[in-house]
Amino acid sequence: MALLHRSDAILQDSEPGTPLLRLETMNGAVDYKGRPAIRSKSGNWRSACFIIGVEVGERIAFYGIGSNLITFLTGPLHQSTAAAAKNVNVWEGTASLLPLLGAFIADSYLGRYRTIIGASLVYILGLGMLSLSAMLPSCTTLELELASCSPKLQVMLFFFSLYLVAIGQGGHKPCVQAFGADQFDNHHPEECKARSSFFNWWYFTMCAGCLLTLSFLNYIQENFSWVLGFGIPCLAMLIALVVFLFGTKTYRFHFEKNNRSPFVRIGRVFAAAIRNRRITVSDIAIKDEACNIIPCQCSKQLNRFLNKALFAPKGSKEEEVCSVNEVEEAKAVLRLVPIWATSLVFGIVYAQVRTFFTKQGFNMDRTIFPGLVIPAASLQSLVTLAIVIVSPIYDRIFVPIARAITEKPSGITMLQRIGTGLFLSIITMAMAALVEMKRLEAAVEFDLVDKPNESIPLSVWWLIPQFFLFGVSEVFTMVGLQEFFYDQVPDELRSMGLALYLSVIGVGSFLSSFLISVLEVITGKLGNSSWFNDNLNQAHIDYFYWLLAGLSVMGLTLFIFNAKSYIYNQKSIA
Repeated sequence: MALLHRSDAILQDSEPGTPLLRLETMNGAVDYKGRPAIRSKSGNWRSACFIIGVEVGERIAFYGIGSNLITFLTGPLHQSTAAAAKNVNVWEGTASLLPLLGAFIADSYLGRYRTIIGASLVYILGLGMLSLSAMLPSCTTLELELASCSPKLQVMLFFFSLYLVAIGQGGHKPCVQAFGADQFDNHHPEECKARSSFFNWWYFTMCAGCLLTLSFLNYIQENFSWVLGFGIPCLAMLIALVVFLFGTKTYRFHFEKNNRSPFVRIGRVFAAAIRNRRITVSDIAIKDEACNIIPCQCSKQLNRFLNKALFAPKGSKEEEVCSVNEVEEAKAVLRLVPIWATSLVFGIVYAQVRTFFTKQGFNMDRTIFPGLVIPAASLQSLVTLAIVIVSPIYDRIFVPIARAITEKPSGITMLQRIGTGLFLSIITMAMAALVEMKRLEAAVEFDLVDKPNESIPLSVWWLIPQFFLFGVSEVFTMVGLQEFFYDQVPDELRSMGLALYLSVIGVGSFLSSFLISVLEVITGKLGNSSWFNDNLNQAHIDYFYWLLAGLSVMGLTLFIFNAKSYIYNQKSIA
């Protein structure tokens, strides 16, 4: 499809003799009919509002399942606390890694728009089947002990549906956000600023949807019906798809200028570099002088290794030689790896909110007033409440002040924002450990150590600091990671960039599950009580929290080291 590459276009009105109109068009962008996109009639906030609305519906669906998952697993499915926590971590890890596959399909084959529609249909199917699994009769504890009931059918259908939801989310999540950011032109001064603001408001509305979910859906699930509790997310996802389709006429669509998949191009670079690994240093030095389009933070050894892809093996065709742009594209992806790796500890901390943070609240006094006991999972609303409160303050107060000082459009750099959030996550884990120590002391004081089903007379509001502060850390780290990975990858890999940001949470969840498994074995040896004993009054998740605080300090130190040497790929207006 041919696209206009000039700033304006002359459009003929439908009536003969009508004067020609000159309207500003978008370079490399078309509307839903394949015509050059008109700046004044497409994209910007008019399109972003539809896409943000879609995200609210999707987050209601996802958090409606994930936020209270540990309660369903330890309740109707009768799993142990450690097993349920590991299952939650594995599912969330899978759901956060599948966007890598979804981004690959979108960037290489279907495009973001079609991928979003297909993923939404899979998402809705999974949620519908999940509601069906909740309709099946659950076994009671007594029936399980007497072996008079088999929950296998319910368990199989439940987990099949759960991972179908993860597949749908994997295609939906990276593409919707990248498609939303695509509605802003990063070469236009005003739209460039608006795009940075888009990431803040995106996260704000996303968390507003989560807050709505945690405020009433968890209560419905625990006190009324799991079928209804899973059915409402299905309806929310269906509405989200309808909203997305309504906005089609306003969207800007971007198409690749290179017919070869970006993943294929990057793969060719590595394959060619390996094939040419025996090339001499003097030959590479000549190529090094030409290969300087994007400053590379990679080591000189790695830089020169990838430059070997610029050579053609003897007897090879000219098409087999990688271009300078292709080599630099591969380097641009590689230089993100150190930032990604040093952010993984935050992913481990993130995994605790919907597992052990929530489990802490089960044994505490959750009475708001006589007759009203809040679900433990509703405590997660404090995280989203913090985000809803702090995001507008950050965008409307902090950024303008910082912008006046630093003269940067975003106020502070993306890496400074991420690092601030990592620091706050360390304080969060220290607070969580101190509160858990107090909870254990209260269990001893009131002789409740051997009574796991008894509520400890310690108000659940002691958990407010750790939930709220973690929400503040998300405003910095998560939004910073979103913008960083979207902005710093090559343009044609932006879905993959956002998938990399999500994979921080995914890999962190897997690492959390691995840590729990290893520590459960080590701490449970020789008859000692495991840190993750089913009776939390005999467990020591406070030790686990202190361990994570220590790992977070190490992660932040390495992050600062890598951030100092990072050279930004300046694609947008400074």
